Amino acid sequence: MIIMKANTMNMTEGNILKNLIYFAIPVLIGNIFQQLYNVADTAIIGNILGDSALAAVGAAAPVYGLMIGFAGGLTNGFAVIIARYFGANNEHEMKRSVALTYILSAIIAIVLTTGSVAILHPLMKSLKTPDEIITDTESYMRIIMLFSSVTIAYNMLAGMMRAIGNSKAPLYFLIVSTFVNIGLDFLFVKGFGMGVAGAAYATVISQGVSVVLCFVYALKTCGFLIFRKSELVWDKTLLSDLTSTGLSMGLMYAIVSVGSVILQGAVNSFGTSTITAHTAARKIDDIFMLPLGTIAMASSTFASQNFGAGKMDRVKQGIRYGIIISMIWSAVSVIVCVLLRRPLIQALTGTTDEAVISTASRYIIWNVTFFFVLGVLLVLRSSLQGVGRKLVPVTGSVVEFLLKILAVAVLAPQLGYFGICILEPVIWAVCAMIVVADYLHFTRKIGSRVDGKVPVIV
Repeated sequence: MIIMKANTMNMTEGNILKNLIYFAIPVLIGNIFQQLYNVADTAIIGNILGDSALAAVGAAAPVYGLMIGFAGGLTNGFAVIIARYFGANNEHEMKRSVALTYILSAIIAIVLTTGSVAILHPLMKSLKTPDEIITDTESYMRIIMLFSSVTIAYNMLAGMMRAIGNSKAPLYFLIVSTFVNIGLDFLFVKGFGMGVAGAAYATVISQGVSVVLCFVYALKTCGFLIFRKSELVWDKTLLSDLTSTGLSMGLMYAIVSVGSVILQGAVNSFGTSTITAHTAARKIDDIFMLPLGTIAMASSTFASQNFGAGKMDRVKQGIRYGIIISMIWSAVSVIVCVLLRRPLIQALTGTTDEAVISTASRYIIWNVTFFFVLGVLLVLRSSLQGVGRKLVPVTGSVVEFLLKILAVAVLAPQLGYFGICILEPVIWAVCAMIVVADYLHFTRKIGSRVDGKVPVIV
């Protein structure tokens, strides 16, 4: 049996709302600091190197998101299985899951690094990256891609810690690495004059710091997250469960990211000014989306642990609380972003170009207004993944991908950048209807409790 220690959190017992909030707050703070990696790069590059360099980093963002989103989805999928066995109090299977997670993550790192570097130049050309920024864009991305194993290692270790309910340790290590990143940004970009490459090096070095801290912490306080050779067993059933869940979540993120890469091609066709505006607007949107993503992650871990324990009533109640919290944050986001969008854009980019400010403002208003829909989508999609519903979340991502292709082919040419602004709200509404229908189907099939076994719901 797994010994519950202070560095774990059993979410199968106790007050549901308290469990969700207690788990989510460190994750939220950690996500804020993780965003500071990107915001620091954006602010320092925009204010020191100018709009052109900022556009170069912005053009790289969807490609980076594709690579890291796929890897992060895979490792989060592995963590879902670990959380399930943790909730079931099955130490033997949990340790074997941990061992295979290390091996599978290493394979992912090798494949992604070699593949992404090989296709970088033709990919950026196919995305119509403007000639004046393509050199900086590729320089930035090449460094990030070569060290993608560092990001994968952090996501793996942090995911395993969160699977056992420990959301605080990853937060502490992110805080340290974020300050390292900001300091190195100033040193490399301004002090050494390394340009956008300096920002990329600052990011990977600081992420490396967080990996080392995570591993040392796991070694000293969560020994069951460091596998022994005897626990590495190529069990076909367990391997299939890990890979199918990991691929399901990885493909979900990857399909969405591929659509974003295609969409970036349409944004790039509008010129450097629009790329700069879109980059700033996306950064602000991403910041305000963080609590929505955080409660979705908390809901997923909560659902996984309770699903493993067979406590279906707690799964459903956790989802309801997650949606309520998301609605409250969406209302706050609309008020703040509508009132303060202009100073936020200027503070982030350092620009005084009215065209950039007005273009970014339009994107922010349209997207943030639909956060109410996005909150429902994220909580349900993550929770359904946590209870083993693999097909429908991926189906929703395929729908999103197809709609983004449609936008590039129809909306952008016909409506200009306005077509880009309204695209994601439309996608969120369509995908939300799909996952709501699946959730209702899921709740009709389950009882209030499955007697102590890890249930299988298909």
